[in-house]
Amino acid sequence: MTTLTQIGLGSAVLGLCSAIHLILLIRSVRLLGAYHTRHAHIHWGWYIAGAFCAVVVGHTIQVWIWAACFVSLDAFTTLDEALYFSLTTYTTLGYGDIILGEGIRIFAAMGSVTGLLNFGLSTAFLVELVIRYLPDDEG
Repeated sequence: MTTLTQIGLGSAVLGLCSAIHLILLIRSVRLLGAYHTRHAHIHWGWYIAGAFCAVVVGHTIQVWIWAACFVSLDAFTTLDEALYFSLTTYTTLGYGDIILGEGIRIFAAMGSVTGLLNFGLSTAFLVELVIRYLPDDEG
C-alpha cells in the first residue's frame, strides 16, 4: 500500500472511530441528563459509572474496528493477533513484539492517533461530568 493510500485509509478509519465515539458520548449525555431529571435522588456516582461504561464501550468498538481492518488487509492471519496489536497500538502502549511490514506501518500508526485523540476526548468528557454532578460541599 502506498504512503498516500495508508494515510487516506487511516484517516477514514480514524474518522469513523471518532464519529462512533462522539455519538456514544452525546447519547450518554442525553440519557444521563434525562435520567437525572426524573431521578434526582440517585447518587451522582451512578451517573459517572454510566458515562464510564459508555466510554469503555466506545474504545472497545474502536479497537475491534482497527483489528477488523488489519485482518481485512492481510496484516494478520488471526483475529487474536490483530486484536492484540490493535489494542496495544490504540492505547499507544506498543510493546514492539509485533512489527508490521513497510506497506502498512503508517496505516497502523493512525490507530495510535485515533486512541490518543479519543482518550483525550473521553478524559474531558468524564472530568466535565464529575464537575457537573459532584455535590457542592462548600455551602
